[in-house]
Amino acid sequence: MQIGPYQLPNKLVLAPMAGISDRPFRGICKEFGAGLAVSEMAASNPALRDHKKTLLKADHDGEKGLCSVQILGTDPKHMANAAIYNVQHGAQIIVINMGCPTKKVCAVAAGSALLRDTELVKKILDAVVDAVAVPVTLKIRTGWDAQNRNAVEIARIAQASGIAALTVHGRTRACKFEGQAEYGTIRQVKQAVSIPIIANGDIGSAEKAQFVLDATGADALMIGRAAQGNPWLFKEIDCFISDGKAIEKPSVTEIYGTLAAHLEKLYSFYGTVTGVRIARKHISWYLKHLDFISQDIKDKINQATQPTQQMMLIHSAFTL
Repeated sequence: MQIGPYQLPNKLVLAPMAGISDRPFRGICKEFGAGLAVSEMAASNPALRDHKKTLLKADHDGEKGLCSVQILGTDPKHMANAAIYNVQHGAQIIVINMGCPTKKVCAVAAGSALLRDTELVKKILDAVVDAVAVPVTLKIRTGWDAQNRNAVEIARIAQASGIAALTVHGRTRACKFEGQAEYGTIRQVKQAVSIPIIANGDIGSAEKAQFVLDATGADALMIGRAAQGNPWLFKEIDCFISDGKAIEKPSVTEIYGTLAAHLEKLYSFYGTVTGVRIARKHISWYLKHLDFISQDIKDKINQATQPTQQMMLIHSAFTL
C-alpha cells in the first residue's frame, strides 16, 4: 500500500476514533501489525489549537512508524492552516475527516455533513493539498443517506484535487454505525478512480478482511471498533491475507500482559487521575470475552480510582 512517497508495511490501517485512537492505543496496535495508525480528529479552529485535549490528540512523541494526523473543519483556510500547523509538528500524512456521522460534528456542517456540499468539499481539498508538501488523504462515507449516495462523485473530486488516498466507510451518514456495510459502493469507487482506496466498515475477523478485499478490490483496509480490546486482530488479518494461514488467538497470559502494558502507557500519558478514568473503557473491551471474570469483579475494577488499585484488581482477576 503506497501513500504518496510512503510504502506501508502492509494493507492495514487503524481508524481514527475520537477518544480512543490516542498515542498509547496507536502504539499498541502498531506493535501487533497495524501498518498505519491515524490520530484522533483535531479541530481546525485555531482558537482550540493550544487546548490541552487538542495537544494530546496530536501527540506523536516517540511513536514508531509514520505520523498521520486527522483534521476536521468546514473552513478551507482554517483547514489549510491546521494542516500546515500539524506538518510543522511532525505530521507526515494529513487526513481530512468527511466521514464522522456524530450529531455534534454534523450540527456544524463538518464531518460527513460536508458530503451534501460538493463545492465546499472541493474548496477544502484544494486548499489543504496546496498548503502542504506531505500526502493528504480523505475519509468519507458513501453519502448522506440512501437517496444521496455520492461517494463516486466525491472520489473523482478528491482525485482531481490531488488527494493521495481515499478511505470509504461503507455506510451513509444516516446509517451511523447500524446495519451492514455496503461494499458494493466501495467497489464502484475503486473502479471509478485510480488513487488507492481503503475500505472501512464491519471488518472484525481475518476471514471478513479477505472477503472485503475481494468484494471491493480495495488496496487496503481500515479497522476501527473491532480493534478495541483486540489489537491482535491486525496480526491475525495480516497473516491470513498474506499467506492464508489462521494463527492462534492470544492466550490469557498474553491478554493480561498486553492489557497491563496498555494501562501503564495510559497512566504515563494522561496522568494518574485521567489515566485511570480513560483506562476503564479499554479494560471493559479487553475483558469483554473472558467468561472466567465475573461481572462483580469487573464492577470492582471499574470503581478503582488509583492506578495501583486498578492494576491490583486486574492482576487478581487473571490469577483466580
